[in-house]
Amino acid sequence: MKHSIRRQMMVVFVGLIVFILVLMFVVNSGFLEEYYIVHKQADLTNMYSSIDKAIKQNEIRDDSVTEKLGRQTEKSNISVIVVQTDGSIVFSTVRDGSSPLYVKLLAYIFDKNQDNGKTLKSTDNYKIYKTKDFVNGTEYLEMWGNMSDDSIFVMRSPLESIRESADLANKFLVYMGAIAILLGGILVCFFSRKISEPIKELAILSQRMANLDFDAKYTSGGDNEIGVLGRNFNVMSQRLEKTISELKSANNRLQKDIERKEKLENMRTEFLGNVSHELKTPIALIQGYAEGLKEGVNDDPESRDFYCDVIMDEAAKMNQMVKNLLILNQLEFGDDDVEFERFDIAGLIRGVLASCEILIQQAEATVDFIADESVCVWADEFKTEQVVRNYITNAIHHVENEKRIEIRVTSKEETVRVSVFNSGKPIPEEDLGKLWDKFYKVDKAHTREYGGNGIGLSIVKAIMESFHQDYGVRNFENGVEFWFELDSGKMEPVSKKS
Repeated sequence: MKHSIRRQMMVVFVGLIVFILVLMFVVNSGFLEEYYIVHKQADLTNMYSSIDKAIKQNEIRDDSVTEKLGRQTEKSNISVIVVQTDGSIVFSTVRDGSSPLYVKLLAYIFDKNQDNGKTLKSTDNYKIYKTKDFVNGTEYLEMWGNMSDDSIFVMRSPLESIRESADLANKFLVYMGAIAILLGGILVCFFSRKISEPIKELAILSQRMANLDFDAKYTSGGDNEIGVLGRNFNVMSQRLEKTISELKSANNRLQKDIERKEKLENMRTEFLGNVSHELKTPIALIQGYAEGLKEGVNDDPESRDFYCDVIMDEAAKMNQMVKNLLILNQLEFGDDDVEFERFDIAGLIRGVLASCEILIQQAEATVDFIADESVCVWADEFKTEQVVRNYITNAIHHVENEKRIEIRVTSKEETVRVSVFNSGKPIPEEDLGKLWDKFYKVDKAHTREYGGNGIGLSIVKAIMESFHQDYGVRNFENGVEFWFELDSGKMEPVSKKS
């Protein structure tokens, strides 16, 4: 990643190393000499105090004191010569009187010094200069003045060594800096990786959580702040998953309630529209024939009987439609228990055929019933009879051509199929899927003729769905077949409530 923490850490730490090295190089080059001069001034001052103390205590000519002072001058890299007013040398680090330091002392005494430089410090007893030797061009720190016994002294320490030391130190810094950058880069790379990998894992984890993937878990562990953050991520993931699951469940229940409410409202609207439409004709007929009776349109008994028969017939149709609507309402809203029991479907069909014998004769139809003597199934016997009766009465009312009705019971491994075929005109393909809708009629005039109201197949649909079984209709060239299936009597199903 272009802006990854690992890269930023490497840039920051390597940059910090480089900055420190450059700063040390600049300080070493620009301020080391100044620091050295201040330090050497302190050395010169200390050397002056040590010699003056030895003079005051008359120990200057003691060998042990002289040896001690010599070690101090060597350690501080200082050359010293102290001369009394009579010209005798009190203390000296040089071997003979012809040395440059002795000459320098004489020049100070007779004020013939030709290389006085910059005065760094001045007191009543001595002065410190930064000067350059006009003979060899070497820079020194020089200190000259009087001791407490009025003896004259000169001290000096070369500055050239500090410049050499600074150059060597700078070269050393360059070499060590390169090694430090290389090693530092490797170490920073290693440690930044150890730090950035858990953070990278947390970043991926947060992205997966944003995409509602709560299976992602922090696995790197650790007891530091990142480890604690990772464990908190895991806890948060579990709680979010649980919360979202509860929200989805609540939302699903709410959605079902909304859909149920919408379904109820649509059904209510549809029910009112269909009922008002279906009742319009019988109510108009009853009203018209009742008014005719009241006004005495026809006084003969035969006409009055006809009027009364029409009124009674229409009232009966209205009563049957209301009953069917109540049954359908109970089935669709699951208010009716489904009691499974084992019974003989073949015997049930024979009973329904016997009760419809008059209708079969009126339709001049022939019925072929093809089934074994006894075929047992598991279902609600009363509701199954409603399905069978709806299929058979529909077949009787729509039988045409050769006037043949065929009822067949076919046993399979775990199911039994009951099919009712009637000869006649096939149902238009565009109407097949709508047959099970309430109040839907393919041939409205013919349905009205025998008193149908388009509810019977809706009842069949509701009953079969409460059984959780298949049903349907098929067209043939010479007629139509309606069918449904039930569990066979080989194993007992669990009782259900629709």
